[in-house]
Amino acid sequence: MLSRLATTLVPLFGALTISSETGAEPAPGSIIAANHTSLADPAIVLAALHRLGARPVVLATAGLWRIPGLGRALTREGHIPVHRGTEHAAQALDGATAALADGRCVLIYGEGGLPRRRDSGEAAPGTFRSGLARLAIATGAPVVPLGQAGARRLSSGSATKQLAGVLTAPLRRPGYHVHLGAPVRAVGGIPESGAVLREAVTGAWQEAADRLLRQ
Repeated sequence: MLSRLATTLVPLFGALTISSETGAEPAPGSIIAANHTSLADPAIVLAALHRLGARPVVLATAGLWRIPGLGRALTREGHIPVHRGTEHAAQALDGATAALADGRCVLIYGEGGLPRRRDSGEAAPGTFRSGLARLAIATGAPVVPLGQAGARRLSSGSATKQLAGVLTAPLRRPGYHVHLGAPVRAVGGIPESGAVLREAVTGAWQEAADRLLRQ
């Protein structure tokens, strides 16, 4: 439902384009690792993946489950709440491991949160938390790096600025681009794997940003 909703709504707020490396389409049981820049980018990422035929389980902040109606829909579709900073945080990786074992794709944001800056420009992914590396090492699943660019043109900055961005987007028609890189796998321990995976996501983001500039 969320993927279909994103596919319907995103074109109303701008133009989404997609590119991928050969063999980058997520196979069953793959981890999809994306950069996180805006409250709007999950919709953009889900819309792009829906076009490619992927219906991922999403690891998302547990606060979304407190929104009336949304929490029930997220649970029904198998998405996984992340209780950051609590004793329950590790449960998210258990849920992701089970989803991968069932042959589902899992979408995770390596940075684990949004950047604090308020401008609408592009920037390379920040420091990754350990969750992505830990999941990739524990499961041996391939990791498909996904870079998205342009989401901050729709939503960034203060609450007022974000609202204005959403309201004016149908007239401004900002562009968004999603690029899928070639799958990679964890190597070595958590620090080594984390560095490799962040480099792969950064490369996918750079390709998305470059393609967006050329449009």
